[in-house]
Amino acid sequence: MSNEAKQKTIAFYIGSLARGGAEHVMVNLAAYFKSQGYKVYLVTKLIDEPEYEVPEGVDRIVADITKEEECDSRISNLRNRIKKLKNIWKEIKPDIIVSFIRKNNLMAIASSRGLNIPVVVSIRSNPARELEGRFFKPLSFFMFRFASGIIMQTTAGVEFLPGYLKKKAVVMPNSIDGSFIGEGFEKGRKNEIILVGRIDKNKNQKMVLKVFDKIKDGYPDWSLHLYGDGESKEELQNEYRDERIVFHGQVSGVKEYIKDSSIFVLPSKQEGMPNALIEAMALGLACISTDCPCGGPADLIKHDENGILIPVDDEKELEKQLVRLMNDANLRELLGKEATKISKILSPDIVNAKWKEYIESKIAGL
Repeated sequence: MSNEAKQKTIAFYIGSLARGGAEHVMVNLAAYFKSQGYKVYLVTKLIDEPEYEVPEGVDRIVADITKEEECDSRISNLRNRIKKLKNIWKEIKPDIIVSFIRKNNLMAIASSRGLNIPVVVSIRSNPARELEGRFFKPLSFFMFRFASGIIMQTTAGVEFLPGYLKKKAVVMPNSIDGSFIGEGFEKGRKNEIILVGRIDKNKNQKMVLKVFDKIKDGYPDWSLHLYGDGESKEELQNEYRDERIVFHGQVSGVKEYIKDSSIFVLPSKQEGMPNALIEAMALGLACISTDCPCGGPADLIKHDENGILIPVDDEKELEKQLVRLMNDANLRELLGKEATKISKILSPDIVNAKWKEYIESKIAGL
């Protein structure tokens, strides 16, 4: 048998390659499996600029129906989308389909029925939020019975599933972007507090802004920097006008902006496995995170050892811990050094090898 005939094919399916955490993970996985000799497809419902670049050698397919193919009936449009996606699977003949996020998981399962292709679905945030909906949650649990596997990001996330699905579930953490490993500064850090992520109510940047605005006069050499865009950005910019509160917007190569900063804060109400927190830890920043569902930060941080955990929406505790860190350079350095050890636990080599072992077991029907 020729080497070409032995080549395995993997199809990753997601809504788009817009610059979010789940999309970043999928693009990195596509590049990894390509490097391992797989034929790799990135299949997306649509194109949503700005997007991550498609890795070299990976084929991109847009699967949504066109405007010409749309009709007045939502049910008919859904059937047409499933049919179009099924035709894509028939054409590219993947050995396995890996889908990320909410409706995409259900579409992957529905469109592959009868094709004898294993499907692995993945919930990429708090499952209570991602599966929210009176009918969507039971529908998802019903459809997940037909998946070959379910990938969760946290141990707490697995507990959300009913017993008959837990046996299909595995916890697969995100790996660190290799460019963040070994890049942290041990000395000469700037007195900067950093926030990275979409600016919205769930990410809860307003809590940090309120606290910093309250304490900033006592710390004239400290500044607060926000990286990212979102629906709350303009409102917060208008509310907090201060030269020491800087909204940078979406930037390319955020590592270069934050690697010699001092403190990172993740104030979210809900998270899966937050890439921004992982990367800040790898860079050696002293990190404060809410202990939010579904347990991603708690899987990463041991309180007062390699970071600080605070209750969700607790402004008083955030103020206490921020002041504590801003007053104590030795504590910041201690927490930052311990945080960098996450690089070994979640190194791309280790995590990608786990993904490969798991994917190949599902292709083999195990």
